[in-house]
Amino acid sequence: MVGLFAQYEEGPFFDEMFAPGGRVRSHYQRLYNRFTEMSAEDVTRKHLVAERAFMTQGVTFTVYNNEQGTERIFPFDLIPRIIPAAEWDLIERGLTQRITALNLFLRDIYHEQKIIADKVIPEGIIRSAVHFRPEMVGLSVPKDAYIHICGTDLIRDDQGRYMVLEDNGRCPSGVSYLLQNRQAMKRVFPNLFARYLVRPVDAYGSDLLNLLRHVAPAGTDDPTVVLLTPGIYNSAYFEHSFLARSMGIEIVVGADLLVRDDRVWMKTTSGLKKVDVIYRRIDDDFLDPKVFRKESVLGVPGIVEAYRKGNVSLANAIGTGVADDKVVYYFVPAMIRYYLDQDPILPNVETYLSYFDQDRAYILEHLDRLVVKSANESGGYGMLMGPQASAEERERFAQAIRQNPRNYVAQPMVSLSRVPAVCEGRVEGRHIDLRPFILYGDKISIVPGGLTRVALRKGSLVVNSSQGGGSKDTWVLHE
Repeated sequence: MVGLFAQYEEGPFFDEMFAPGGRVRSHYQRLYNRFTEMSAEDVTRKHLVAERAFMTQGVTFTVYNNEQGTERIFPFDLIPRIIPAAEWDLIERGLTQRITALNLFLRDIYHEQKIIADKVIPEGIIRSAVHFRPEMVGLSVPKDAYIHICGTDLIRDDQGRYMVLEDNGRCPSGVSYLLQNRQAMKRVFPNLFARYLVRPVDAYGSDLLNLLRHVAPAGTDDPTVVLLTPGIYNSAYFEHSFLARSMGIEIVVGADLLVRDDRVWMKTTSGLKKVDVIYRRIDDDFLDPKVFRKESVLGVPGIVEAYRKGNVSLANAIGTGVADDKVVYYFVPAMIRYYLDQDPILPNVETYLSYFDQDRAYILEHLDRLVVKSANESGGYGMLMGPQASAEERERFAQAIRQNPRNYVAQPMVSLSRVPAVCEGRVEGRHIDLRPFILYGDKISIVPGGLTRVALRKGSLVVNSSQGGGSKDTWVLHE
């Protein structure tokens, strides 16, 4: 290794750019050559150009309860992650299989519940799921599509095997950063980008709009689609506004809509306009105070009844959160076998359920070796990194597990793959994951690449932006 990589340490991890012995993997060779031509000052200058572009575009996210302020520029690393065509083919097939099974599962548990009757999943797991909605039982949704947009998190272990870490089936965030990262890379490295055959990502907005129009109520020829946001104080508001602009649709808050005669109407300067499809970025709990949380002022009173009558479509459907419960995640490989009669193409990370007595005993005996997660937390919250935790933290989780076994899963600490990242003028290895975005409509499409999240703190395995993570552009090659 030379130039900026001269001091690079691979470590005992799967490295995306370097094979054992420091040999550059072939699909990274041109990128490696380009960066070795650059000085630390060149890299700093390009990083400033990218950062300025993000500031101009307002590419931000919100961190709650932080003394340094809430609004942040999303950290961006200049060295892209590259995925060869054969690897992407495996990921696409695996995610297609998974989203198909998840939608069949949701259709089943809100109708016949065969998977429970056949004892593939314990009934108690479903009934006790925080996001299981009894109000949806017996209600059919357009095209039998429940999760229309899904962000499934993938990692690679120390052998380079792709594994599913979790499914985000409610309101997955991050696709706007994926799209902005691509724009930044084209601006900062136009010649390098042109030398690679990288699959484009800029069709996402039109693909998403086509999907939303596809699930419009029957008989609607030219549906009106809107994006419903909780408002400007939501951590993902930048993304909400970005996606609405990309699709050329209105972004609305609850107060902009009303329900009359079991139909949803949007208030406009020229009067009321009927709404047919809502891409809602509000959780079920806040969607309709007549049905869910009575105190919510974010949603629209009566919208669920309009939904039940088939007068408006919602994406994602109400009740999809049961599928991204981390306890239900445990059963996804079984769902794939049950509904599709196939073996999973992408395996889960080995997982223990404290719901089961034997697993709970194992978890409590091995807390110092395991990662423990709460069933419905996200963003890196509600998690114990056992090997790095203090005795007091482990004891606190042990008590929580004993008090509420349904709420916890545990996994062995996976040595996430690493990739070179620019850190204060040096190039060092940092751990990463990958969140591809899957659209489930008249066809299944997956934006090539997804959002690569980077744990920018040295040695950290937590990639969430709220925990000090950043992101990279992800290049999927044509061949």
